[in-house]
Amino acid sequence: MNQLRLALVPGEPAGVGPELCVRLVQSARTHRLTAFGDPETLQAAAHALDLPLRLVAPEDDQGRASELALHAIPNAVGVAFGRPDPANARAVIDALETAANGCLGGDFHGLVTGPVHKAVINQGGIAYTGTTELLATQARCSVVMMLANETMRVALATTHLPLRDVADAITPGALVATLRTLHAALRSDFGIERPCIAVLGLNPHAGEAGHLGQEEIEVIEPVLASLRSEGMVLEGPLPADTAFLPARLRHYDALLAMYHDQGLPVLKFSGFERAVNITLGLPYPRVAVDHGTALDLAGKGSADPSSLIAAMATCARMARARSAIMAR
Repeated sequence: MNQLRLALVPGEPAGVGPELCVRLVQSARTHRLTAFGDPETLQAAAHALDLPLRLVAPEDDQGRASELALHAIPNAVGVAFGRPDPANARAVIDALETAANGCLGGDFHGLVTGPVHKAVINQGGIAYTGTTELLATQARCSVVMMLANETMRVALATTHLPLRDVADAITPGALVATLRTLHAALRSDFGIERPCIAVLGLNPHAGEAGHLGQEEIEVIEPVLASLRSEGMVLEGPLPADTAFLPARLRHYDALLAMYHDQGLPVLKFSGFERAVNITLGLPYPRVAVDHGTALDLAGKGSADPSSLIAAMATCARMARARSAIMAR
């Protein structure tokens, strides 16, 4: 691989994203990094933090401390930290789509994204359910959401669904597709030759042999048996209340939770500050922070940059892992 090139999108300009980007670049980097966003907002964030920031053209990026290459995408109106304006929704989406197009075109090896305010985007007249969905639509592929920290990786069979809809969404076809994507990503993006995936049951005690639900017997177990015959290493379906015990976690490269609040509260409790949100299945690595826009903290200098720093490091590792496999 030539020098690693990553794209960075700060996200909602009135939130903490811009100032986290400023903190991110206070140290020198070995890779090239280009931000997609509004120059005035980034400079205002640096001023609020009383930190130096020099914006340069992407071709002039040398990875120096306090220096950030910028592909300028101006906001429609000025930004007041803590007070998002729907008029800037188009600029946020343009930044995401332009950076992702650069990844699809080979200009960048990966994409790191800051927090986006879904309600403000929709108030701006743009139908938006999330950046994961936007990037999947743009790349025309199916994706899987996975959150990770230093302790565990947790992928989701379903994401943002009402609890009463979850069971109907866990079909054999959907579960097979999710596990294939997860398995392939652990190999290509994390360099794990033969990953072991723990698959959680849907019901308490993984259905208790059918006494607490039939989904394990009718859907999950047949899918796991079929994929094991192809060589995948799959444990489960496991009761969710014991699958996260440290003694068990040591044996798993990832866990697949059946729904959002089955797995993510455990992950966030184990290390929220350094957790990241990874989109599996895209043609390029994409890693996001695992927190919101934190409007109440914006511009005050107290927002923790740990998740963005972890997202950048994770994206770089994933990009290098992909490159190493392609070079074989």
